[in-house]
Amino acid sequence: MDVHCKREIDCNGRHSAPRRGPTSYRMHDSDLVFERLALKEGSVFLDMGCGPGEYAFHAARCVGSTGIVFALDSNIHMLNEIDEECAVSGFTNIKTINSDITETLPFEDNSVDFCFISMSLHCINLKERGADVFKEVRRILKPSGQVAVLECKKVEADFGPSLRSRISDEEIKTVVAPLGFREDLYIDLEGNYLIRFTKQK
Repeated sequence: MDVHCKREIDCNGRHSAPRRGPTSYRMHDSDLVFERLALKEGSVFLDMGCGPGEYAFHAARCVGSTGIVFALDSNIHMLNEIDEECAVSGFTNIKTINSDITETLPFEDNSVDFCFISMSLHCINLKERGADVFKEVRRILKPSGQVAVLECKKVEADFGPSLRSRISDEEIKTVVAPLGFREDLYIDLEGNYLIRFTKQK
């Protein structure tokens, strides 16, 4: 992901906790997000456009030592910082991947349990490239695998991307639903939302 795009979504001091880079993790109740996602131990989790990796670290705690989290981003500097944090904090179940979410994903068919895309889709042209992104997601997901998208609501706000860049849940559903996915969860996170889909046969 373009780091300049990721700077747009910084929370502008809404929370004072230190961070390695711009992230949406503190823009809402991320504990609630993972509680509702109910990840299982041993799962394979892919964080697409992971940025500084805060969601990846949270997921790593959820899937446990028998699971694995892939943190994928086009910004190698972010990934290097994640690797350094893993070494310091003792995380052994996170693997970083330098790639772009709009490219062919470096995974075998039916190999991932859960894909997570936070604040990344508004950085691409969803109408032109969204279908290709989610076709790749569907390819790598296991049968009944899931993908969750977290974005800012399409309303004017003093945080996050500009209104022009924001995408609504309806816009996402228009792209995703025809590709063999069923919506099964929506979480209202005040200024943000999370929508989850399950891969259908």
